Amino acid sequence: MRFSLTALFVICAAAALPAIAGAATGEGIAQARVLVIVLDGCRPDYVTPEVMPNVFALGQRGIVCTKHHSVYPTLTRVNASTFATGCYPAKHGLMGNTVYFPEVEPGKGLSTGNAANLARIEETLGGKLLNAPSLGEILAENGKQFLAVSSGSSGSAFLLNHKAKGGGVINVDMILPEANKPHVDEVLGPVPEEAYPNAARNRWVVDAYIKLGLDQIRPDATYMWLSDPDHTAHTHDMGSPTTVEALKAVDGEVGRIVDALETRGLANTTNIIVTSDHGFSTQTGEANLVPFLVQNGLKGSLSSADVVVVDGCIYVDGHDEERVRAIVDLLQKTPWVGAVFTRAKEPGSPEGSIPGTLSFNIIHFNHDRAPDILVDANWTDAKNAYGWSGTTSLPGVAGHGTSSPFDIHNLFIAAGPAFKEHATSELPTGNADIMPTVCALVGVNPAHTLDGRIMTELFRDGTGTISPESFTRETSHLGYALTVYATKVGDSTYVDYTKTTRKAVPQSGAKE
Repeated sequence: MRFSLTALFVICAAAALPAIAGAATGEGIAQARVLVIVLDGCRPDYVTPEVMPNVFALGQRGIVCTKHHSVYPTLTRVNASTFATGCYPAKHGLMGNTVYFPEVEPGKGLSTGNAANLARIEETLGGKLLNAPSLGEILAENGKQFLAVSSGSSGSAFLLNHKAKGGGVINVDMILPEANKPHVDEVLGPVPEEAYPNAARNRWVVDAYIKLGLDQIRPDATYMWLSDPDHTAHTHDMGSPTTVEALKAVDGEVGRIVDALETRGLANTTNIIVTSDHGFSTQTGEANLVPFLVQNGLKGSLSSADVVVVDGCIYVDGHDEERVRAIVDLLQKTPWVGAVFTRAKEPGSPEGSIPGTLSFNIIHFNHDRAPDILVDANWTDAKNAYGWSGTTSLPGVAGHGTSSPFDIHNLFIAAGPAFKEHATSELPTGNADIMPTVCALVGVNPAHTLDGRIMTELFRDGTGTISPESFTRETSHLGYALTVYATKVGDSTYVDYTKTTRKAVPQSGAKE
């Protein structure tokens, strides 16, 4: 069901086009455009000649980054916000898939999967849903067009272009500006039903890019979000026959995009980036923070506002230090808990405010909207029933969100006139680098500071002379030890993964 909200009319009215068909000017065809294809939840090891031949072929033709990084927490809407802004949560301010804004909804979290919730936050905060300018805004300021097309949730689509600049947003649940909806419906027809795999909806979105994007709007940059394999793997697990079918189907859509560019004579003037928002893991746990805290006397009830839990973010009323310390102490003793982060002990410090924790500074999470505690599920490199490595203690069938290397390391392939051919890069890169690189490719220099860097080493005239520097940050307390593994490239720091260990604490008077 398509959604409508009065606030969206306010937000997007100024962006409405006379008609989508009228947006085509015919100018800039000879200039290289950029298409970023996000395959939701696609691990790099999914891409094989047998399962994903079209994506694999793009990598063979262009360049493959073997050390690409999702943004932690490795959640969809956190990374969608990073794709849009080129910034980490510490700057863009979208802290999770579920977020807590007490001024909007006291005592309760709001799902960012629903664009209506995001529009409500945007309206309440006076246009400050994201605290950094988005790609759509920056391109519009420079006289260029941006388009977002998506078969994902209305929330993730909204975050890609929340000001609805340029060609706006074409999503299976939402068209922005809404003035464009009749024309979209006329060209594309009804949205197919959701399914596993989500092949029909993904095909509808690719049609939107081809029939509206290429043939009418002709944007300088497009973000395309295809919901598989994430949509299917959440229910059927990694490596299952249904998930493999989803991978093959979404790969077919990439092939269809390449064919469409070639038949229109645009293949040599279009730079394509294929990436993902995060990796994926099999989930083997039954961990649930809310009842766990209630059972241990650290939260009044399942619905009480003394402690609000959204995803792994724990907000303690009044920032009560004694309760924060007690919750952290419990988490550190609990085997299914992995990394635990808190606010910095002092400004800029890598140490957290509670012993045995590291600070939000380490993971680019230090924002005014950050919780008192960020807790991660533990992970292993064990294999699932289909032979795929990577498990977490989260409940469910399969998913993401943790600082496991299987969740953090994700797909990145680039091909086109700007990129090196038949190449591989082992220099660390990340989702925060995509937006500034897109800006560089279309000749725009953002007027504000981005967290990400331009991946010049991938360009045909670029050099790979930057040397990465690996390092760790460690802390421990009463048998609990946390290590963050990271890599620095110039001024950019990438979180590779975290690791926690526990050992029994000797009783008083006993020998170790």
